[in-house]
Amino acid sequence: MSRHITTPEESTVTTRPRETVEAFLNAFKLSDVHAAMSTVAEDVTVTVFPMQVRDGGSDVVRKLLDDVVTAFPDLHLTVKDVTEVGDVVVAEFKIEGTQASDFLDAINQEKHLDLDTAWRFTVKNEQIVGIEAYWCQNQLYRRLAVKRQDHVTIV
Repeated sequence: MSRHITTPEESTVTTRPRETVEAFLNAFKLSDVHAAMSTVAEDVTVTVFPMQVRDGGSDVVRKLLDDVVTAFPDLHLTVKDVTEVGDVVVAEFKIEGTQASDFLDAINQEKHLDLDTAWRFTVKNEQIVGIEAYWCQNQLYRRLAVKRQDHVTIV
C-alpha cells in the first residue's frame, strides 16, 4: 500500500480573492487602517475617479482611509454586495458617519454623510494589487452641505 506524503505546497492554505477583500473591508469597518493596508500590495495601482486620481499607489489608499476614519470617527460601513469573478472582486458599500473634521476639502459642518460607493479590487497572491473606487461626488457634496460645487468650501 502506497502512502501519499503531503508536500509544503499542498498544505499551504490560500484565500480566495473575496476573502482578501472582505478582510480589507472588515478592517475598514473597524477604522483599522493599518490592518486594511496589510491586505494591500505595496505596488498597488489605484484609481479614485471622484478625486481624479489615476495610477496612484498605496499612499493614496492609506490617505483616503485615514481621511475617512479621521473625518468620521463614528464611521459605519455597510457592505451591500461583494461579487467575485476570478481575481476581480467588486464591493458595493455605504459609508456613513457624522463629519468631525474637513474631508476632501469640504469644511466640517458636523453633517451626517451616507455615501454609496463601489470599489473594484484586483487580487493576486492574497494581496490587493489594484483598486478602482467610485462614488457620486455630487452626493458627497450634498450630504456635507457644500453649497457651490465649483468651490468646495462654503464662502
